[in-house]
Amino acid sequence: MTTAVTTPETKSGGPRHVAIIMDGNGRWAQSRGQPRLFGHHAGVKRVKEIVRASPDHGVKYLTVFAFSTENWKRTQVEVSGLMKLFRRYIQSEARDLLAEGVRVRFIGDRLQLDAKLRKVMDEIELLTSKNDRVHLTVALNYGGRDEVARATKRLAIEVAAGRIDPHSVDETTLARFLDTCFLPDPDLVIRTSGEARISNFLLWQSAYAEYEFINTLWPDFSAAEFATVLAGFGRRERRFGAVSA
Repeated sequence: MTTAVTTPETKSGGPRHVAIIMDGNGRWAQSRGQPRLFGHHAGVKRVKEIVRASPDHGVKYLTVFAFSTENWKRTQVEVSGLMKLFRRYIQSEARDLLAEGVRVRFIGDRLQLDAKLRKVMDEIELLTSKNDRVHLTVALNYGGRDEVARATKRLAIEVAAGRIDPHSVDETTLARFLDTCFLPDPDLVIRTSGEARISNFLLWQSAYAEYEFINTLWPDFSAAEFATVLAGFGRRERRFGAVSA
């Protein structure tokens, strides 16, 4: 198991890892007199645009919140439609993502997901495993608290088996068991739609991330607005608990 990569800096350039809470699809659709799934279809197209724009701004890692552990509370029609949309998107975009150098991986608990969806997730992860231009991580059936609980359970099993000394356990040890063990911590977390909360997303990893709450609904969040947010990040001073020089 690999160790999570964290590289704090006191001065900020552009963000290397951007995480996005893609909020507002349903409201965007309803404002147009359309069902909520219409907005999710529009939101998928926006993901494609932001992924393509990321390398031009030095964003190596992009993590998007697609479906949370709490989203199962939505109507069966919406949940079922989303699962079909995820599967269809993965299948239709796989070759383009491969050609564009995008490595795709998923975080979250896959056990509740449909077997057909899990199969295409596995396939695209394998297909794009050698890519390195941009790393797209999709949080699917993901919750920050659930992730930490699952990581703690795996760590406890290793301790009980005598493979890890309990007295040696620290933050780095636990990070190795998180879903994101292959990623650096996010530098910037963006949430669209005007809501100012983190909704159980990357709780551990975002301890020192910068946050940007955008009023724009996700289907309207363009590559140009993305560039503006990234430029603003570059003007921030990240001290990680230290004082300004």
